[in-house]
Amino acid sequence: MAEPTEVPAADAPRPAEGLGRVLVAVYAVFALAAGARAAVQLATRFSEAPMAYLLSALAAVVYVLATIGLARGGRSGRRTAFVACTVELTGVLVVGVLSLADPDAFPDETVWSGFGQGYGYVPLVLPVLGLLYLRAQGRAGRAEGQKSPPPKSPPKSPPPKSPPPS
Repeated sequence: MAEPTEVPAADAPRPAEGLGRVLVAVYAVFALAAGARAAVQLATRFSEAPMAYLLSALAAVVYVLATIGLARGGRSGRRTAFVACTVELTGVLVVGVLSLADPDAFPDETVWSGFGQGYGYVPLVLPVLGLLYLRAQGRAGRAEGQKSPPPKSPPKSPPPKSPPPS
């Protein structure tokens, strides 16, 4: 029967702890807030500012993915969260610049308008914190994965034979 394979420490999913739990909680709140806001806007006022409302829906999806990735942990969770945080940071920066450079393009605010000004700039700071957290987690995981197992003791040799009787 085959032995179960062990998952290396760097790959093993670990639930978020400390700052990770705070990030998961904040991302979850933002996923709910952006999702609810987008749902109401898309259902009731889509024709007023379709781009803004669709961007809010995109932000909600990104927040959900970041929440799942951070909460799950492990290599695939970190990868999911990394992509989500990178998309979020890019979105906040691009939409932030565009919303300030051409306010007419965004007749209504999105989560990312004005670099997240309507949300206390949390959408700008959150992905940076998320990426820094993921960087630290990746380093910690690699350090654990590089630890060598304890040395095995050499095989025991049989006791010496007594000399033959003379």
